[in-house]
This record gives sequence, C-alpha cells and structure tokens, in this order.
Amino acid sequence: MDVRSQVAMVFHLDKCIGCHTCSIACKNVWTDRKGAEYMWWNNVETKPGTGYPTRWEDQQQYKGGWERDGKLVKLRALDKVRGAVTVFHNPALPTIDDYYEPFTYTYEELFTAAEGADQPVAKPISMITGKPMNIEAGPNWDDDLGGSPVYAANDPNLEALTPEERQQMFDVEKLVMFYVPRICNHCANPSCVAACPSGALYKRGEDGIVLLNQERCRAWRFCVSACPYKKTYFNWSTGKSEKCILCYPRLESGQAPACFHSCVGRIRYLGVLFYDADKILDAVNVPDSELVEAQRRMILDPFDPEVIAAAKERGIGDDVISAAQRSPVYKFVMEWKLALPLHAEHRTLPMLFYVPPMLPVQAKVGDYGYDTSVEGFLGSIDQARLPLKYMAKLFGAGNEAPVRYALRKQLAVRHHRRALQACDITPEQAQALLTEADCDMEQADAIHRLTAIAAFEERFVIPPMHREEAIELLDDDTLAAKGSTGIGFREGPQRGP
Repeated sequence: MDVRSQVAMVFHLDKCIGCHTCSIACKNVWTDRKGAEYMWWNNVETKPGTGYPTRWEDQQQYKGGWERDGKLVKLRALDKVRGAVTVFHNPALPTIDDYYEPFTYTYEELFTAAEGADQPVAKPISMITGKPMNIEAGPNWDDDLGGSPVYAANDPNLEALTPEERQQMFDVEKLVMFYVPRICNHCANPSCVAACPSGALYKRGEDGIVLLNQERCRAWRFCVSACPYKKTYFNWSTGKSEKCILCYPRLESGQAPACFHSCVGRIRYLGVLFYDADKILDAVNVPDSELVEAQRRMILDPFDPEVIAAAKERGIGDDVISAAQRSPVYKFVMEWKLALPLHAEHRTLPMLFYVPPMLPVQAKVGDYGYDTSVEGFLGSIDQARLPLKYMAKLFGAGNEAPVRYALRKQLAVRHHRRALQACDITPEQAQALLTEADCDMEQADAIHRLTAIAAFEERFVIPPMHREEAIELLDDDTLAAKGSTGIGFREGPQRGP
C-alpha cells in the first residue's frame, strides 16, 4: 500500500448561482498580467453549452487525456513519434479564437472627448494589439443561454442523446440550465505532467497539487494539448505555460484558496484524501462504465488502522491524518457517494468532484395553460428536464448508475427536510424515500448540515502542509526559506529557446 496525501475539492452544483465571484477573485489575484489577459484559471460555464475554450470537451479535436490501448493507457495527444512530428506545429492546440481575444474599452474617451452634441462612447480595443476590434466572444459568452439552439445545441455531451431527445430539449417549456465552475482538477494521474518534455510540470508529493516550474518550461505547449479540461494556458508575453496553483501560498498559511473563500453560494469544500498510488494503473484500466467506482476503490479510509499505520510509515503526520478524518470531501465522495468526477473517461483521476444538480421537472403546454404537474411532491429523477444520459455523460463517464444514486439521495434528503420543517410530507413517506435511496435519518441530517448550514471550518479542513519537511528532503536550509516559501520568483522567468 503506497499511501499518498491529496488535497481534494468538492463543488456542490445545486448551490451555484452563477455569480462569477470566484472567477473575478482568481483573475484579480493571479492573471491580471500581460500575456495572461485571456486566462481564466477559474471560470463558470452554463450547461448545456460549449464552454471555455469553445468545445473543450471535444477530444476528437483537442485529443486531451488518456485512452486505453489494450492493457495499458496512453496519451491521446502524442507519443514519441507524434511528439517529434508535432513539436513545431501542434494541430491539437486551441487558438486565441477558441478562447477569445481579450479586450478592454477606451474609458479615457469618456473624460477627454471634445465637447459635442453626441454622448462620448468607450470603444472596445484589443488588449493584445491595442487596436479597435469587434467583440465576438468572451470567457462566458454563452452564459445563461441554457437550451439555446445557438450555443447549447453545440454541446459535445448531447451526442449521448437521440435526435428526438435533443429536439425536445429546445422546446420553450423545457429550457433548463445549470452552472459548472471549473478549475484545475489537480489529478492523481495528470496527463499534462506526462506530456511535458522538459519536466516543468510536477505533482507535489506532500499534498498532490500540480504545479509548473516556469524556469524549466520551454514552451512546447504539449501540456495544453494533453489536458482534457484545457486548464493549462500559454502566456504569449513570457513564452511560458501557466495554470491554477490552487493558491498554495494561501494553503500553506492555513487559508482557503481565493475562489473558495469568495464563493457567494458556499458551494465549495476542501479537504485531504488518502489514496493508494499502487492502484492507479488498475483504476485507469477499466471500461468507461466502471471508472467512477474504480477511482473510489483507490481512495483509502482514514479511520482504518492499517491505512493509518501505512500513512505514518510514509511520513504523513498525525495532524494530517486527523484532517483526513474530518475531511468534507471524504464524506461527499466516499461516505455519501454524492460527489462525482467530471469526465472520468479521460482517465486523469481528477481530484475535483461535483455534486450533480437537482434540475426542474419537465413541463408542457396544455389546453388550459402551462402544466407543471408531477408525480409525487417534487417529481422524480426521470422527469427532470435534462435527460439522465446527459448528466451521466458529464459525471458518470456514460454510466447512469452513480448519477442516479447521487440524485436520488439528494431528493430523499429534500423530502426528509420538508417532512421536518414544512410538514407537507408525512414522516412515513420521507422515511420510505430515504430507505429507497440507501440513506438513514442520521446521514440525511449530516448531509443537510454540511450542505446548508456548515461553518467555514467544516467546509474547509485545510491540512498542515509541512513544507519544512519537503524542504529538508531537498537538502535545503529551512531557516533560509523561512518567510519566503510560497512567494515564488521575484523576477520574471527568462524566455526559453
């Protein structure tokens, strides 16, 4: 048993209000520099929709992640031969048009324009060329356009639906949308790390955060191609790649990452998981329909005496073990099985999990108006406006079973709370639904607490990072690093050849 410690995350999509506060917090902290104008390490997408960059989920075009090749897995984007052929021209790279050309406005015109009969106007200009431009795209261009035949119809996940189901989704009475915030998943099997020829990308041993050493980066940009989530970016000014660093300087000081701390809907949870690195190969070598459960089998029980002993043998401290036992992520992913990985079929084993949203039920226009009547009080999962096939494509690698389980349990907990607080459902009805959803009242109350009323310290259980031990392993003086750890480079990295 090779126990590893991993900082992991959960995003509860049923609580996301699409305010983009997380995106702005990250933008102001990390990507307000020259060359990073188009980067959004945190972005919020509307689903159904094409996302950012456009159609990033279409791996026929971008060739990200891993794919099965017999008994092994290999990178979709490159191997030794393809890497040599495409080193100077990579056709799988997204262009600036796939992201968007960053823009600002000539605000000074509002103050310096000459007196005239017309109101001064701030015109859009490119932040790359400085020239006037027509705005044609943005980081959330299809925001709130769920069900739109212009944008949502181009969502690659709709391939799982029949033509009739797709057409039904765009009926006016069935329009639906939900939000999906995305950051780097800090995967357990990151394809970006495997694809980097210069070894600039690496996964920290003490906490599993995936980082990029810009001093070693040589701008091959294979990391951009290999990441199936397109969360590695190229800075055109410095000639270096950049990505989300999970605000590790904040984590090292016991603070939540900026996007987590600023979240208005309190949808974000952070904690530490233990996983068995010896099981990674087995976890990625199963059929798509088994990937979610295979990843769960890789995650270890922090209360198991054998796991605790193995963790201590690997040098993991008692305080980190205690944090793992209090981790909200472990509860959502393993105890309650509510949180699922996004696009597990890429086999990167993402360590960011999502609680799928409870969507509104279908409606229809009848002879006497708008009919929203449903079976039961809150309807059923199969009556949701988005077909379960679509949700399974996102969160179950095509397998409906884990998504159905998570949605059924959420629905049962909602009925349980209605029975307690609104009394419009009988206790017997609520108990029957809980039993059907493999949930008891104690677990339902725990889910409600962590979902609805949990305090800051319950949502963010930040483990001690023990950076001093990692520094000692490098034979460096810990006192020399004191006060500067986590600050990063004081001078910009030199452009590579």
